[in-house]
Amino acid sequence: MNSQIPALLRVFCYLSILTVGGGMAAFPEMEELTVKVHHWLEFHQLIHLYSVGQLAPGPNMMMIVAIGDWAGGILGAVVVLIAFFGPTALLALIIGRLWTKLETWPWRTGGIALSVLLIMLWRKINPALLVLGGAVVGGIVFMPK
Repeated sequence: MNSQIPALLRVFCYLSILTVGGGMAAFPEMEELTVKVHHWLEFHQLIHLYSVGQLAPGPNMMMIVAIGDWAGGILGAVVVLIAFFGPTALLALIIGRLWTKLETWPWRTGGIALSVLLIMLWRKINPALLVLGGAVVGGIVFMPK
């Protein structure tokens, strides 16, 4: 097994949560992790891939597959594809299925927002983890019976 596969999995699962705000929302962190930390590619290569992603039909973030291929071959490309699109797809599926039940709870957004604010004031924590945590808590609390 390619030694980069576990790192690719961790990095792109994390970046997946950041892209809830759109692909460009994850670009600075993608640069930090893929260029500066793991050295999977150089900055000009990342810019090139991102530019090609903007021009190509379909989701512009499909360019991440090339990063996976460069760092881990075909297996790396597949792992990155699943790691990048899997968590947000699962999050959307869970929230979509629970929305009917959540829409009858009048304090849903206020309760989640207040919880996130209090946690952020209390501890220095990555907001992406709070988004993921909120999804997990919502999934558990509002799971259909």
